[in-house]
Amino acid sequence: MYDYIKGILAGKTNSSKGTYVTVETSGVGYLLEVTTRDFNEISEGDIKVYTVLLHREDKMSLCGFLHKEDRDIFHILTSVSGVGAKMALTLLDEFESSELIGFVIDGNYKEITRAKGVGPKLAQKIILELKDKLMNYQTKEPIKITSITPAKIDDRAVEDAQMVLVSLGYERAEIQDAISKALALLNEKASAEEILKEALKILSL
Repeated sequence: MYDYIKGILAGKTNSSKGTYVTVETSGVGYLLEVTTRDFNEISEGDIKVYTVLLHREDKMSLCGFLHKEDRDIFHILTSVSGVGAKMALTLLDEFESSELIGFVIDGNYKEITRAKGVGPKLAQKIILELKDKLMNYQTKEPIKITSITPAKIDDRAVEDAQMVLVSLGYERAEIQDAISKALALLNEKASAEEILKEALKILSL
């Protein structure tokens, strides 16, 4: 329903129930639950927040994210059975999106258990379901990366990063440009997580 809300920060609330900001636009104040990470980053003035509208039996509410990739990962996380909005926000509080994706790709469930309330069983379930969602996206043809000679590219790392970005809804041209620029900043042994982290930074500009 809403992709993002752009307006002026009207208030911030940190309570036992969560962290919230109010964004005012066109005379309407929108209350959004945000991660603690975003809450601490948000300051007075103009603000743009990517949104998710949550439907519950007794109410509707909004979650907000400063970065589009966090909103996209939130959507994917909440598709895992047993992971609700609160748990997804907790995971995004503990880890950056690229870091969490890296753990999923590597199958590193122990790192995911660092998040509050996430035990080994749930961490393994998250990896099992997310790895399938993130890694099984196929493009009709490989996205050609032209900024670095093929001999210097770790093909598997680039392909893994590419598939994750496709799964997040980015266009082929965006992915090609972002990965090319990311590889120019990294060494030839860069992991998929490192490529993703740099590519997501570039895509968020």
